[in-house]
Parts: sequence; structure tokens; C-alpha cells
Amino acid sequence: MQLTAGDLKFEWIDDWARGVNGTARAGWAHPGMATSTAGEIITFHAAQPKVLILTPDGQLVRQFASELTEGHGLTLIQERGRDYLWIADPGAKRDPSLKYDYPPGPRRGRIVKLDLNGKQVSAVERPEIAAYRSGTYSPTCVAVAPPSAGGDIWVADGYGQSLVHRYSSSGSYLGAIDGTEGSAGRFNTPHAVMTDGRRDEPELYIADRSNRRIQVYGLDGKYRRVVGADFLSSPSAFASWGGYLFVAELRARIAVLDRNDRLVGYLGANEAVCDRPGWPNAKGADGVSIRPPLEPGRFNSPHGITADADGNVYVAEWLIGGRYVKLART
Repeated sequence: MQLTAGDLKFEWIDDWARGVNGTARAGWAHPGMATSTAGEIITFHAAQPKVLILTPDGQLVRQFASELTEGHGLTLIQERGRDYLWIADPGAKRDPSLKYDYPPGPRRGRIVKLDLNGKQVSAVERPEIAAYRSGTYSPTCVAVAPPSAGGDIWVADGYGQSLVHRYSSSGSYLGAIDGTEGSAGRFNTPHAVMTDGRRDEPELYIADRSNRRIQVYGLDGKYRRVVGADFLSSPSAFASWGGYLFVAELRARIAVLDRNDRLVGYLGANEAVCDRPGWPNAKGADGVSIRPPLEPGRFNSPHGITADADGNVYVAEWLIGGRYVKLART
């Protein structure tokens, strides 16, 4: 099955992650994705607190357990010739034993940096600011500026206070942005952040999901512009390849943007599925969520996304049991 967006053509490879399928049908998948410098694809297990590392053809080559609740946002960086993985853990995961409700009690949101053997090498702490005296901290994504731009660490508190925090490369807290710095207005679920390097000057892209747009900032924290207010519905994650930006939209499609952030087209668009009772899942006879039927070639709920050096795109979906799809560039 072939999908196209402009001049880009892809073959849809359904349930691509063969080493993962069938091992987590009870878990409500909510993972990010990343690509290592060796071309391996990294994601998080749908049910268990494990990081999974797969080959581009979907074979599970290794995995490691973690103390995290969820690997919601995964960001791969390289330092001194070695790969490291920043993980945003929102601190809560839906529990099948609770009819897929969240466990009671406070969320333990956190941001950690691991090597690819699972060893934690650093972390950044929740900032001690007024927003968290009674408000939840539930981070969803991390972006890291290139060393040439200072190496600052940006953390999206997408499920908490809808702030994007800024830390120095050493982890010192520098402040936050909330969307009111420019004309666009306050963030509402800033679900993902990415340092975009498609042009000469890197910029910070923020998936302002519930506002149905991307907000763009300089790496100095100053507002620049809005992207996609007229063609995005639910931007949730980013991946880039060449001059293209792939935007995972939770409402069942991938938006493809060119180097100038103009819409090239959509891949696997299926927004009508979002009207199904119980979406992203289905409802059983007892009203409890169950895994829904999934259609090859049409997305259900894209959540995590990454691209490799050849322009192949990998997507992890948000639903019971998850689905990992490869869009192989042809």
C-alpha cells in the first residue's frame, strides 16, 4: 500500500515492530520514538517500563528496564561521540486493572538522561516555582539545543501546567515560557518540543496541541511565529528529514511540511475514526475500553514519530496494545 504527500512516496508497513507485537495487548501504549546515530529505532513498551531498541526492519535487538512510569517523550542526542536518550515521564499510566483509569495519588513526573545501556547519567528537576505549589507537574517532551547555540534543555510540561521550561546545559533552571510572550496566546497542552535544524538558524518548535497549532521560538526564548493554525488539528510530535517536517497528529494523520512550513500533504488521514465511541480504543459490551479494529493504510492515533537517515518514517500510536507503523520511503 502506497501513501503520497507531494513528491514523497511511502510504502505502509503495518505492525512493523515484529519483536514487540503481541507482547503488550493489555497495556495502553503512550510512547515516544527516536532514532540512534546507528540507525536503530527506539521506543517504549506499551505495558512495561522498558526501553525497546529495534532494527529498521522491526527486529527487537535489545531492551532495558527502567524506573520510569512511561517513556512518553524520547529525544536522542550525541555527546563526545556517544548517544544519550532524554526521556520525559509524565508520571502516570492507565492501568488495565482499574478499567484503564489512572492510579490514584500524585503524579511523579520527571526528566532523565540515560545512555543506551539504561544507565542514568543526569536529570533535571521540577522547578520550584509558584505554579507547582498546588499544580501537577507532568512533563511530556524534551528538546536540547545544539552546543553551538548553548546546549539549553527545554522541557514541555504538556500534561501539567502547560509551560515550557528552560534549563542550562548543566541543568540550572533559567525560566519558562507560556505562549504569552508573543501575539499567539497561552499554550494549551504543549505536547512536544523540538530543536528544528532544517534552516541555517535552529529554532524551537512547540506542538501547542489543544490550540491546534505550532508555536515557534528562537533559542533565546523569544516568540517568532505560528505555524499551521489553518491546517493542523492536533500536533503531538515532530520528526524531520532533509527539508521536511513530519508532524504526528493525534487525530489520525501525519502532516508533512516543507522547509518553509507550508503544508505538502497528509499521510494516512483518517480523522473520522476519532468519532468512534471510546476512541482511541473501542467500548466493550460492559463499557470498558478494548483494543479497536485497525485498518492498514489509515492511522488511528499517531503519538510518537521518528525518521531515519533514509527518510523512512516510524510512528507509534496511542491505544491499547499500541501499533508501530513504518512508512518506508520509495
